[in-house]
Amino acid sequence: MPWEAFDPMRQKWMRLPRISCDDCFTCADKESLAVGSELLVFGRELSGFAIWVYSLVTHNWSKCPLMNLPHCLFGSSSLGEIAIVVGGSDKNGNVLQSAELYNSEVGTWQTLPDMNFPCKLCLGFFMDGKFYVIGGMSSHIDWLTCGEEYNIETRSWRRIENMYPGHDAGTFHPTMRSPPLVAVVNNQLYSADQATNEVKKYDKVNNSWSVVKRLPVRADSSYGWGLAFKACGNSLPVIGAGGHGGNCSAFLESR
Repeated sequence: MPWEAFDPMRQKWMRLPRISCDDCFTCADKESLAVGSELLVFGRELSGFAIWVYSLVTHNWSKCPLMNLPHCLFGSSSLGEIAIVVGGSDKNGNVLQSAELYNSEVGTWQTLPDMNFPCKLCLGFFMDGKFYVIGGMSSHIDWLTCGEEYNIETRSWRRIENMYPGHDAGTFHPTMRSPPLVAVVNNQLYSADQATNEVKKYDKVNNSWSVVKRLPVRADSSYGWGLAFKACGNSLPVIGAGGHGGNCSAFLESR
Protein backbone atom coordinates (compact mmCIF):
# COMPACT_ATOMS: atom_id res chain seq x y z
CA MET A 1 0.00 0.00 0.00
CA PRO A 2 1.68 3.28 -1.11
CA TRP A 3 1.82 6.27 1.23
CA GLU A 4 0.03 9.50 0.36
CA ALA A 5 0.52 13.07 1.59
CA PHE A 6 -2.07 15.87 1.75
CA ASP A 7 -1.15 19.44 0.76
CA PRO A 8 -3.49 21.76 2.73
CA MET A 9 -2.50 24.79 0.65
CA ARG A 10 -3.52 23.24 -2.67
CA GLN A 11 -6.11 20.90 -1.14
CA LYS A 12 -4.59 17.96 -3.01
CA TRP A 13 -3.27 14.49 -2.23
CA MET A 14 0.03 13.25 -3.66
CA ARG A 15 1.33 9.69 -3.78
CA LEU A 16 4.81 9.05 -2.38
CA PRO A 17 7.37 6.67 -3.90
CA ARG A 18 7.30 3.10 -2.63
CA ILE A 19 9.59 2.11 0.23
CA SER A 20 12.44 -0.22 -0.77
CA CYS A 21 11.76 -2.51 2.19
CA ASP A 22 11.39 -6.27 2.51
CA ASP A 23 8.07 -8.13 2.42
CA CYS A 24 7.98 -8.41 6.21
CA PHE A 25 7.96 -4.63 6.63
CA THR A 26 5.37 -4.25 3.87
CA CYS A 27 2.91 -6.66 5.50
CA ALA A 28 3.57 -5.89 9.18
CA ASP A 29 1.72 -3.31 11.29
CA LYS A 30 3.29 0.13 11.06
CA GLU A 31 3.32 3.40 12.99
CA SER A 32 4.09 6.79 11.46
CA LEU A 33 5.28 10.17 12.68
CA ALA A 34 5.73 13.47 10.80
CA VAL A 35 8.54 15.67 12.14
CA GLY A 36 10.15 18.68 10.48
CA SER A 37 10.34 17.90 6.76
CA GLU A 38 10.37 14.13 7.34
CA LEU A 39 7.92 11.26 7.63
CA LEU A 40 9.09 8.39 9.85
CA VAL A 41 7.52 4.96 9.37
CA PHE A 42 8.16 2.38 12.11
CA GLY A 43 7.76 -1.36 11.55
CA ARG A 44 9.48 -4.73 11.46
CA GLU A 45 11.76 -6.31 8.89
CA LEU A 46 13.04 -9.88 8.93
CA SER A 47 16.06 -8.67 10.89
CA GLY A 48 13.96 -6.90 13.54
CA PHE A 49 12.61 -3.40 14.19
CA ALA A 50 13.20 -0.89 11.38
CA ILE A 51 12.48 2.79 10.66
CA TRP A 52 12.21 4.27 7.18
CA VAL A 53 12.23 8.04 6.67
CA TYR A 54 10.84 10.03 3.74
CA SER A 55 12.32 13.48 3.07
CA LEU A 56 10.13 16.22 1.60
CA VAL A 57 13.37 17.88 0.49
CA THR A 58 14.90 15.01 -1.50
CA HIS A 59 11.60 13.15 -2.16
CA ASN A 60 13.35 9.88 -1.30
CA TRP A 61 13.10 7.12 1.32
CA SER A 62 16.11 6.07 3.40
CA LYS A 63 16.81 4.07 6.54
CA CYS A 64 16.60 5.99 9.82
CA PRO A 65 18.76 5.10 12.86
CA LEU A 66 16.92 2.91 15.36
CA MET A 67 15.84 4.21 18.75
CA ASN A 68 18.18 3.50 21.65
CA LEU A 69 15.55 1.01 22.85
CA PRO A 70 13.66 -0.19 19.74
CA HIS A 71 9.98 -0.89 20.37
CA CYS A 72 6.44 -0.57 19.00
CA LEU A 73 2.90 0.40 20.14
CA PHE A 74 4.22 3.70 21.52
CA GLY A 75 2.80 7.20 21.83
CA SER A 76 4.45 10.00 19.86
CA SER A 77 4.16 13.56 18.61
CA SER A 78 6.31 16.27 17.05
CA LEU A 79 6.99 19.96 17.57
CA GLY A 80 8.92 21.62 14.77
CA GLU A 81 12.14 19.69 14.19
CA ILE A 82 11.86 17.41 17.23
CA ALA A 83 9.64 14.48 18.16
CA ILE A 84 9.13 12.52 21.38
CA VAL A 85 8.32 8.80 21.50
CA VAL A 86 7.17 7.23 24.79
CA GLY A 87 6.09 3.88 26.19
CA GLY A 88 5.24 0.92 23.98
CA SER A 89 6.37 -2.70 23.97
CA ASP A 90 9.82 -4.16 23.34
CA LYS A 91 10.52 -7.28 21.27
CA ASN A 92 9.64 -9.48 24.26
CA GLY A 93 6.27 -7.82 24.87
CA ASN A 94 7.32 -5.92 28.00
CA VAL A 95 5.39 -2.67 28.55
CA LEU A 96 7.84 0.25 28.76
CA GLN A 97 7.96 3.60 30.54
CA SER A 98 10.92 4.89 28.54
CA ALA A 99 11.00 8.08 26.47
CA GLU A 100 13.22 9.25 23.61
CA LEU A 101 13.60 12.48 21.62
CA TYR A 102 14.32 12.49 17.88
CA ASN A 103 16.05 15.47 16.24
CA SER A 104 15.23 15.50 12.52
CA GLU A 105 17.94 18.08 11.74
CA VAL A 106 20.73 15.67 12.74
CA GLY A 107 18.84 12.35 12.60
CA THR A 108 19.67 11.21 16.14
CA TRP A 109 17.81 9.81 19.16
CA GLN A 110 18.29 11.04 22.73
CA THR A 111 17.14 9.14 25.82
CA LEU A 112 14.84 11.14 28.13
CA PRO A 113 13.86 10.49 31.77
CA ASP A 114 11.37 7.65 32.22
CA MET A 115 7.67 8.34 32.69
CA ASN A 116 6.07 7.67 36.08
CA PHE A 117 4.22 4.61 34.78
CA PRO A 118 4.65 2.18 31.87
CA CYS A 119 2.11 2.30 29.04
CA LYS A 120 1.50 1.02 25.53
CA LEU A 121 -1.18 1.90 22.94
CA CYS A 122 -1.09 5.43 24.35
CA LEU A 123 -1.33 8.73 22.49
CA GLY A 124 1.17 11.61 22.59
CA PHE A 125 0.73 15.28 21.68
CA PHE A 126 2.28 18.71 22.22
CA MET A 127 0.28 21.53 23.78
CA ASP A 128 1.55 24.89 25.04
CA GLY A 129 5.14 23.80 24.43
CA LYS A 130 4.87 20.69 26.62
CA PHE A 131 4.54 17.03 25.66
CA TYR A 132 1.61 14.97 26.93
CA VAL A 133 0.72 11.30 26.83
CA ILE A 134 -2.74 9.96 27.70
CA GLY A 135 -4.56 6.65 27.85
CA GLY A 136 -3.04 3.34 26.91
CA MET A 137 -2.49 0.15 28.88
CA SER A 138 -0.08 -0.32 31.78
CA SER A 139 -0.21 -4.11 31.31
CA HIS A 140 -1.93 -6.56 28.98
CA ILE A 141 -5.24 -6.12 30.85
CA ASP A 142 -5.13 -2.76 32.69
CA TRP A 143 -6.30 0.41 30.89
CA LEU A 144 -5.06 3.84 31.98
CA THR A 145 -7.31 6.90 32.39
CA CYS A 146 -4.54 9.26 33.50
CA GLY A 147 -2.17 11.46 31.54
CA GLU A 148 1.41 12.61 31.99
CA GLU A 149 2.97 15.96 31.15
CA TYR A 150 6.65 16.31 30.21
CA ASN A 151 8.38 19.67 30.68
CA ILE A 152 11.22 19.88 28.15
CA GLU A 153 13.01 22.64 30.09
CA THR A 154 13.00 20.91 33.49
CA ARG A 155 13.15 17.36 32.02
CA SER A 156 10.46 16.24 34.47
CA TRP A 157 7.16 14.33 34.29
CA ARG A 158 3.87 15.22 36.04
CA ARG A 159 0.95 12.80 36.37
CA ILE A 160 -2.57 14.12 35.62
CA GLU A 161 -5.42 11.99 36.95
CA ASN A 162 -8.51 11.28 34.80
CA MET A 163 -7.19 13.20 31.80
CA TYR A 164 -8.29 10.63 29.22
CA PRO A 165 -11.90 11.28 28.08
CA GLY A 166 -12.61 7.65 27.15
CA HIS A 167 -12.62 6.22 30.66
CA ASP A 168 -16.20 5.11 30.00
CA ALA A 169 -15.73 2.46 27.33
CA GLY A 170 -19.42 2.20 26.54
CA THR A 171 -20.63 -1.17 25.28
CA PHE A 172 -17.21 -2.67 24.53
CA HIS A 173 -14.31 -3.70 26.73
CA PRO A 174 -11.51 -1.10 27.08
CA THR A 175 -8.88 -3.56 25.80
CA MET A 176 -10.73 -3.81 22.46
CA ARG A 177 -10.60 -0.12 21.56
CA SER A 178 -7.94 1.75 19.64
CA PRO A 179 -5.41 4.11 21.22
CA PRO A 180 -6.92 7.51 22.13
CA LEU A 181 -8.04 9.61 19.16
CA VAL A 182 -6.98 13.17 19.96
CA ALA A 183 -5.68 16.21 18.09
CA VAL A 184 -4.45 19.68 19.05
CA VAL A 185 -5.44 22.81 17.08
CA ASN A 186 -4.09 26.19 18.22
CA ASN A 187 -3.10 24.64 21.58
CA GLN A 188 -6.66 23.37 22.12
CA LEU A 189 -7.05 19.62 22.68
CA TYR A 190 -9.90 17.69 21.02
CA SER A 191 -10.90 14.03 21.21
CA ALA A 192 -12.95 11.68 19.04
CA ASP A 193 -14.70 9.37 21.51
CA GLN A 194 -14.71 5.79 20.19
CA ALA A 195 -17.71 4.78 22.30
CA THR A 196 -20.09 7.73 21.88
CA ASN A 197 -19.14 8.99 18.36
CA GLU A 198 -18.69 12.50 19.74
CA VAL A 199 -16.04 15.19 19.34
CA LYS A 200 -15.03 16.53 22.75
CA LYS A 201 -13.06 19.60 23.84
CA TYR A 202 -10.62 19.65 26.76
CA ASP A 203 -10.79 22.25 29.54
CA LYS A 204 -7.20 22.71 30.76
CA VAL A 205 -8.19 24.61 33.90
CA ASN A 206 -10.75 22.11 35.21
CA ASN A 207 -9.24 18.95 33.65
CA SER A 208 -12.61 18.10 32.11
CA TRP A 209 -14.21 17.43 28.71
CA SER A 210 -17.32 18.84 27.02
CA VAL A 211 -19.12 17.63 23.90
CA VAL A 212 -18.68 19.81 20.80
CA LYS A 213 -20.66 17.87 18.19
CA ARG A 214 -21.32 14.43 16.75
CA LEU A 215 -18.64 12.81 14.62
CA PRO A 216 -19.48 12.77 10.88
CA VAL A 217 -18.14 9.18 10.70
CA ARG A 218 -18.59 6.06 12.84
CA ALA A 219 -15.87 5.58 15.46
CA ASP A 220 -17.61 2.72 17.26
CA SER A 221 -18.03 0.44 14.23
CA SER A 222 -14.53 -1.00 14.73
CA TYR A 223 -13.76 0.25 18.27
CA GLY A 224 -11.91 3.26 16.85
CA TRP A 225 -9.46 1.25 14.73
CA GLY A 226 -9.04 2.55 11.18
CA LEU A 227 -10.26 6.06 12.05
CA ALA A 228 -7.92 9.01 11.44
CA PHE A 229 -8.42 12.11 13.61
CA LYS A 230 -5.65 14.66 13.09
CA ALA A 231 -4.95 18.38 13.11
CA CYS A 232 -4.33 20.17 9.81
CA GLY A 233 -4.05 23.96 10.08
CA ASN A 234 -7.22 25.16 11.80
CA SER A 235 -9.16 22.04 10.85
CA LEU A 236 -9.64 18.51 12.18
CA PRO A 237 -9.68 16.02 9.28
CA VAL A 238 -11.68 12.89 10.13
CA ILE A 239 -11.27 9.87 7.86
CA GLY A 240 -12.92 6.52 8.53
CA ALA A 241 -15.99 4.33 8.20
CA GLY A 242 -19.27 5.99 7.29
CA GLY A 243 -22.60 5.34 8.90
CA HIS A 244 -23.49 2.61 6.40
CA GLY A 245 -20.12 0.88 6.37
CA GLY A 246 -18.59 2.89 3.51
CA ASN A 247 -15.49 5.04 3.85
CA CYS A 248 -15.91 8.79 4.11
CA SER A 249 -13.98 11.86 5.20
CA ALA A 250 -14.81 15.28 6.59
CA PHE A 251 -13.10 18.42 7.89
CA LEU A 252 -14.24 19.89 11.20
CA GLU A 253 -13.38 23.55 11.74
CA SER A 254 -11.83 24.43 15.11
CA ARG A 255 -13.66 27.14 17.07
